[in-house]
Amino acid sequence: MKIKVLIVDDSALIRSVMSEIINSQADMEVVGVAPDPLVARELIKQTNPDVLTLDVEMPKMDGLDFLEKLMRLRPMPVVMVSSLTERGSEITMRALELGAVDFVTKPKISIQAGMREYTDLITDKIRAAAKARVRARVLPQPGAEGQVPLPQLRNPLTSSEKLIIIGASTGGTEAIREFLMQMPSDCPGILIAQHMPEGFTRSFAKRLDTLCKISVQEAAGNERVLPGHAYIAPGHSHLYLTRSGANYMTRIDQADPVNRHRPSVDVLFRSAAQAAGKNAVGVILTGMGKDGAAGMLEMRSAGAYNFAQDEASCVVFGMPREAIAVGAAHEVGALQALPGMVLGHLAAHGSRALRV
Repeated sequence: MKIKVLIVDDSALIRSVMSEIINSQADMEVVGVAPDPLVARELIKQTNPDVLTLDVEMPKMDGLDFLEKLMRLRPMPVVMVSSLTERGSEITMRALELGAVDFVTKPKISIQAGMREYTDLITDKIRAAAKARVRARVLPQPGAEGQVPLPQLRNPLTSSEKLIIIGASTGGTEAIREFLMQMPSDCPGILIAQHMPEGFTRSFAKRLDTLCKISVQEAAGNERVLPGHAYIAPGHSHLYLTRSGANYMTRIDQADPVNRHRPSVDVLFRSAAQAAGKNAVGVILTGMGKDGAAGMLEMRSAGAYNFAQDEASCVVFGMPREAIAVGAAHEVGALQALPGMVLGHLAAHGSRALRV
């Protein structure tokens, strides 16, 4: 059974390019194209697509307004098609909050030169979206408190030795948001690798910084990792944890992609295994593929304690499944329970320095 895709975009060029890409795959087909949401609304009724690709900015009805109505009246997997602009990235972050599964950036006019790479990107995201669990979203409010009482850390600021290391992909922006919103302002330093293209991680970090009690920023490299701070890998670089004397530091570089990703979760996890060992707590969240499984296993071998998101709460249970399968995770839990599980582990084991 082929994945049925409906393309909604006001650009005839984008509709043509994406139709060609999707129809070139044996396991998917375009069942309709629409220049605006009003036409799309009728085509959804006629074609009953499995996945919708939706332009962010369109005439007659804004893509966000259409998405909000769609997710309320007929929830379905949606992949946003966004422009590589600051406005485009901010709108895309909002779309993910509204329930979009993932997004791709619009191809440049010279797409023919890199058609193969772009084909893999689009079709992988459509396949992931077709498998995604689409559910109603409760939109976040700044300063919102978690509903489950969380454990208190013992002497949380006596040391910056303990660290939380997070990896995610498809569905990860919302999973990370839910996780970080429950972190107390004095939690251990947090490093995050989320599969996301250049230009979007900064908007992602800014959005989280307004919602969370902790400070959230896009990693710039050579920063000291501080308690109550989270550092997100920039979309153009790998993020590494390093050590300088008694301090943990960030490092970024543009080395080759790993598992086809840059930033790669495996790269971050492996650096945490080497630099932090038993002082690290690993968390792998929703995502397609296996990036992070090998690195998390290295973390476990180095003495870290690891958590994986369970299948029922994942948008796509790919990366956590692979980590569990190789024996990298100590515990598995629902997304809403993971912050408490992580803080509970840290509280039980103290937060004072464990020298490496």
